[in-house]
Order: sequence, then structure tokens, then C-alpha cells
Amino acid sequence: MGLKEDFEEHAEKAKTLPENTTNENKLILYGLFKQATVGPVNTSRPGIFNLRDRAKWDAWKAVEGKSKDEAMNDYIAKVKQLQEEAAAAAK
Repeated sequence: MGLKEDFEEHAEKAKTLPENTTNENKLILYGLFKQATVGPVNTSRPGIFNLRDRAKWDAWKAVEGKSKDEAMNDYIAKVKQLQEEAAAAAK
């Protein structure tokens, strides 16, 4: 399986992460996903009163230097980590 296919499979798995996944982890995944699929940030930072979108933009900006392949690999690793944590917590 190629990197892109593996990435797409883990993007689907990310949708099944538990509801108690922290916002911090969700933002990390969001930033890596956007970097992997779009590349560097291509929009202006949302205004101060739009906290949710601003946090998402900041998470994307934080991984701006990564290549798409690096972002895909990091995304896959993070999804695996969160799945393992969720499985351990369920025991």
C-alpha cells in the first residue's frame, strides 16, 4: 500500500476516534491533514472573534514547513497513537 492510500485509510480511522479525544489532538490532526492535502497555509488568519477557525488556522500554520509526505507520515503516526491510547483506556 502506498503512502497516499495509507494516509486516506487513517483519515477514515480518525473519524472513529473517541469523542473524548482532546481538542489539542484534534487540532494537531487538522493541521497535519491540511498540510498533507493542501500544502502551506493559503488563507489569511481568521479574526480574533472567530476562535475556532483561528485555532484551526494556527494548527495548520504550525506545521507549515513539512512536506506533504512528512505531514502524511506524521498524521498516520498520530492516528495510530490516539487509537492505541483509546484502546488502552477502554481496558
